[in-house]
Amino acid sequence: MLEYRCMGVGMSDKRDEKTAAEFGAEGGRARARRLTREQRREISRTAAEARWMAEGKLKYPRATHESEVNVAGFVIPCAVLEDGTRVLARYRFVEAIGRKGKVKGGRKYDEESKVPVFLTAENLKPFISNELLENSNPIQFRSVDGGMSMGYQAELMTQVCDVFIKAKFAGVLRANQEHIAERCRVLNGGFAAVGIAALIDEATGYQDVRARDALAKILETYVAKEIQPWISTFPPDFYKELCRLKHLPYTGSLKKPQYFGHLTNNIVYKRLAPGVLAELRKKNPVTEKGRRKTVHHRWLTPQAGHPKLQHHLGKATGLMLISSDWESFETLLNKHMPVYKHFPLFDGPREDA
Repeated sequence: MLEYRCMGVGMSDKRDEKTAAEFGAEGGRARARRLTREQRREISRTAAEARWMAEGKLKYPRATHESEVNVAGFVIPCAVLEDGTRVLARYRFVEAIGRKGKVKGGRKYDEESKVPVFLTAENLKPFISNELLENSNPIQFRSVDGGMSMGYQAELMTQVCDVFIKAKFAGVLRANQEHIAERCRVLNGGFAAVGIAALIDEATGYQDVRARDALAKILETYVAKEIQPWISTFPPDFYKELCRLKHLPYTGSLKKPQYFGHLTNNIVYKRLAPGVLAELRKKNPVTEKGRRKTVHHRWLTPQAGHPKLQHHLGKATGLMLISSDWESFETLLNKHMPVYKHFPLFDGPREDA
């Protein structure tokens, strides 16, 4: 009897443990249902990085943007890595150019990493450049959602197409390579007007990040972090011709009509480099008295910003000298030195507003 009770207690405990496990599993599933797609992706990425850390795989670059690109009807997964490298999925890359069978062609990975199997034929070697060989190494990377992926640099597709097209025109293709040359001709037409990198940027949304990064680099090059010492910058001829075209007497005085500042912004700073005028306005804001503390050009870098300003002033003054009136000058200015357009994701005020 005692033995029976003991067995009963043990069985009850096991049933309780099983029930607790079931409740825990249900709770986990319920929590998973409440998570957003972004939260699930982040959890997956964190778990994957923990595995990569244990396996020593964190050395591989991570994809920041992923999507699919349609090139002449061939849909190929693509990604932009954290260093800006654009890659195409290796298996779809090989399928798109018309290769059949296994991706590796039955060869060992370390051998394939030197030259892809589809470029090893002797009749193609005269058309293969050193740059192509450098780009042909497969790239192993970490995907956005987790897991390891393999791809080729996007530029390789253009280069491979050139190889087969040139070999076709040279009349050296083998019968089993003709269909690859035809695929390459079709693919080449798919990115003839727009480069493969631009197609990937548009598909993944990386073009917006690229524009923002490009603007940051421009501002870092042209706008100084600290105010620079004052030096004489605007030549007298610039204001002399400005007064002539505006039918004003030129006195040579440093004090000029306040609206000359608006004219200078339009003639010079809006056309100097993208985003520069908006950044200068932030660095050199208008005071309570309605004027700026100093002139804009004192915030330009001596290495790039100031030399570009001097060159710009020379060209603008030259256009004034050959203009008979303000309207003809504006026409020449807009033709030869147009206003830089607004960057898509730049948060500052539009310069052409």
